[in-house]
Amino acid sequence: MTAWEPSGRRYADSYSQEPPPPPRRPPPRRVTTPATSALIIVIVIGFIIEIVTGAWLSSYKLALLGSNLSMPLIVDSGQYWRWLTSMFLHGDGTIRGDLLHLLSNLWALYQLGTLFEVMFGTRRFVLTYFATGIIASITSSFHLAANGSSVGASGAIFGILGAFIFSVRRSPVWRNDPRARHLMPQLLFWIAVNIIIGFSIAQIDNAAHIGGLVAGLLLGFLPHRIPPPPPGASVIEVTPRSPI
Repeated sequence: MTAWEPSGRRYADSYSQEPPPPPRRPPPRRVTTPATSALIIVIVIGFIIEIVTGAWLSSYKLALLGSNLSMPLIVDSGQYWRWLTSMFLHGDGTIRGDLLHLLSNLWALYQLGTLFEVMFGTRRFVLTYFATGIIASITSSFHLAANGSSVGASGAIFGILGAFIFSVRRSPVWRNDPRARHLMPQLLFWIAVNIIIGFSIAQIDNAAHIGGLVAGLLLGFLPHRIPPPPPGASVIEVTPRSPI
């Protein structure tokens, strides 16, 4: 006797199994740039302190906060910390110049820092930023007049620009990526433009720019390590065997 379902469909005579659903892929990870965000916040806080203390309109008060000085003054006073603190101060003694200096550096840091940190990691970005920034400050100290001073994050930003050049070429992840390779002509263009502008405007500390740029180019030769993916990004596909 043959059994029938109420709907008229015949019961299957043999066991069958529904194919398993495809494996669920993890949701895309949210890209974060903690170091770039932290640097921007610290620079903004530094500028607020300049406004509160009046240092943004006074080179003397700016020097008290930590602007960079000539090499003889740095050595005689032992205030080598100025090579670091000057990276977080901005200004030229005028309201318009102060704001232009601050906003242009913040915009460049946001654009380049975010991209570099995403592509090469937070650790490498932090190392490159501070190493090139300090070298830029040292270069500036050699170039400054006896009573001169300088401030700004542009030396470190030029360091990031320089590091991009060889970091892309040496990275096993990005060296063959067409998007990364197309980025190179744009970076070279902006390096050339800013160096030319630096030579044409006396207030711009081009020595710091060139020092940071050269340091960044050299740091770009550091070996690139590819970190393993996080556990949540790993997917193990299992193909079920058909029942016998």
